[in-house]
Amino acid sequence: MSQTLVSPILLGTGLEQLNTVASQALHQQSVEISKALNGLIPQQFQGKTVSQVPLNTGRKVIALTFDDGPWPEFTNEILYILKHHHVKATFFVIGRNVRNFPERTKQMYLHGHALGNHTWSHPYHQHSEGQAAGQIDNTTQWIEQATGGVKSRLFRPPGGFLNNGLAAYAAKQGQTVVMWSVDSKDYYAPAPRIIENVLSQAKPGAIVLLHDGGGDRRPTIVALPTIITKLREQGYEFVTVPELLDLKAQETQTASGG
Repeated sequence: MSQTLVSPILLGTGLEQLNTVASQALHQQSVEISKALNGLIPQQFQGKTVSQVPLNTGRKVIALTFDDGPWPEFTNEILYILKHHHVKATFFVIGRNVRNFPERTKQMYLHGHALGNHTWSHPYHQHSEGQAAGQIDNTTQWIEQATGGVKSRLFRPPGGFLNNGLAAYAAKQGQTVVMWSVDSKDYYAPAPRIIENVLSQAKPGAIVLLHDGGGDRRPTIVALPTIITKLREQGYEFVTVPELLDLKAQETQTASGG
């Protein structure tokens, strides 16, 4: 009986093709999940302002957030640390940085992180509705363009200013205005103080303010692995802001018998 032999080279090529197809499918699944995380905000939080979202169960969830990026060197280092520690975070990006570094923005969401709007140029002054629209809508469009379709529904006002027209415009558009309950003060503090600031203020449902742009973020990069490790040792789970809001919405729905 004759037997057909398959060349090892052809067999290897076939396996490579299968691996490529599987990798592409997994990548596409990750993209779709990321888009869903960024685009869907529970109705109870649309147009609202949040600074922390504790769960009634006391579950120790915490959301790390990073402002003012993307920035090539520092954002890349932070993404590497988050990936190494299997942590998903939320990045509040500046529109002009998204325009200048679209690949870094795309990398954020391909890693499974959530994206939020932090205005076009990080202004503090008073804005008319038209000016606020320019700051926020332009950034939204650049996020969508850089990521291939992510429609972020989160907004963080620069400096945390809620009364200069920006937050009001975002809320009017149904976006969730995201503040914070833990200020790392990494915009001026050295790494040991950043660690102390986060650990001393951490509570279940907390939203932590950190930065990946807007200045020298090497202290943040040094502090981040210790922050993650110490919080995990205390039993904390890391979630994105959309995940945190969704957990609360599910809890509310269960309590109401929905």
